[in-house]
Amino acid sequence: MSVIVGVGVVIVNEYGQVLFGKRSGKHAPYWSIFGGHVDVGETFEQCAIREIKEETGLIIQSPEVYGICNNLQTYQQEGKHTISVCLLAKHPGGEPKLMEPEKCEQLMWCDPDNLPEPHFEASRNAIKMWQENRFYLIK
Repeated sequence: MSVIVGVGVVIVNEYGQVLFGKRSGKHAPYWSIFGGHVDVGETFEQCAIREIKEETGLIIQSPEVYGICNNLQTYQQEGKHTISVCLLAKHPGGEPKLMEPEKCEQLMWCDPDNLPEPHFEASRNAIKMWQENRFYLIK
């Protein structure tokens, strides 16, 4: 077994709201920011741009790494250990779309101080680190 590296992208619109998706499939019924696994040879920024386009149809510009989280609660629950590199991006305009309905059943812009529940661990950590201007959370 190995540790998997992924990205989580906090996309913020002009009203300070963050884009969340309600997961379907194996991660249902959790809400989460968008992201995914880093491909071999890919930068974190390239991964963020690719995953956001694949999942929402949005073309983000210049996402910036701001933190990292070690998702141990998810490992204890699922046996899959992921490290999430957290990136921040401005909403590029346009309406996000459900591009992968087998993975995500609903989209919502939401106040980051009032997260939709139940909420995925890595997403909750990413939002908390962004709000508190922290690079890493120690559990």
